[in-house]
Amino acid sequence: MVDRTLLLVDGSSYLYRAYHALPDLRTKGGFPTGAIRGVVSMMKLLREQYPAAHGACVFDDKGKTFRDDWYPEYKATRTAMPDDLAQQIDPIVEGIKLLGWPVLTVPGIEADDAIGTISCMAAKGGFRVVISTGDKDLAQLVDDNVVLINTMSNERLDADGVRAKFGVPPDKIVDYLALIGDSVDNIPGVEKVGPKTAAKWISEHGSLEGVIAAAPTIKGVVGENLRRVVDWLPQGRRLVTVVTDCDLTGHVMGWPEFDALTMRDIDVDALLAFYDRYELQAMRRELETTFGRASQGAQRLASIPAAAAPEPTVDVPDAVVTVS
Repeated sequence: MVDRTLLLVDGSSYLYRAYHALPDLRTKGGFPTGAIRGVVSMMKLLREQYPAAHGACVFDDKGKTFRDDWYPEYKATRTAMPDDLAQQIDPIVEGIKLLGWPVLTVPGIEADDAIGTISCMAAKGGFRVVISTGDKDLAQLVDDNVVLINTMSNERLDADGVRAKFGVPPDKIVDYLALIGDSVDNIPGVEKVGPKTAAKWISEHGSLEGVIAAAPTIKGVVGENLRRVVDWLPQGRRLVTVVTDCDLTGHVMGWPEFDALTMRDIDVDALLAFYDRYELQAMRRELETTFGRASQGAQRLASIPAAAAPEPTVDVPDAVVTVS
């Protein structure tokens, strides 16, 4: 049912995927537009493929988070965002909003934690939650009411899909991640232990605690490596665990209700002007084909099928649901 579906997008993941997937496109004046084109196209297609009355594109906040307090070396090896991508952030956010999506960041927490909190609350409230991401960490959120989709690979992961892909069920993903570590976030795991060994250990010993308890009996180099980090592993698991009970009061209007995450109509006239500004002419022509000439855009909104454009409700103030 469209009206009980919540579609959440890992916007930070989308930024880099679009930036690296597309060529170095620019306006005649030299402004970079590849990521703009990629993200806006993906967000438009996603809404068409997964009709939902509620949704949000969620981005990481710019500042530090509670994980930096837990582990000062968290993400310390990450390089700065490329300048060409940084220049496109504000236009990307503008384009996403013109497509009717609420856009959200929450100071002090990562996109994963906002997504985890919203999806958990929504699932408890009877929503079917669809999370669009390429991040394996979010597989821990999958249950009977929550699925992951990857628009790049057309992959869909329910609980059986998670088990088939990773070798462990969703509720053991954090144990699995603690063992293999995360080089992108600079979270150490067990040296020379990869996905197959981690899944095998969890299958044999039931959990991370079981693996730690069995550490004295595990032979070979990997056993030695495991014994060296047994004291670290609980902290590693803490770092990879998505928090699902963040306080979003003041950041999502009316939380824990979902009115602020209501999808809105596409602002056709403003989106046409946006495409003109960034010289995205193919996207402009596609929009004109769908909705008619720019001057007719407002009139054509009434003819959009409900599945493509749910009835508008509350307009979300930028001060409440916004990107820093």
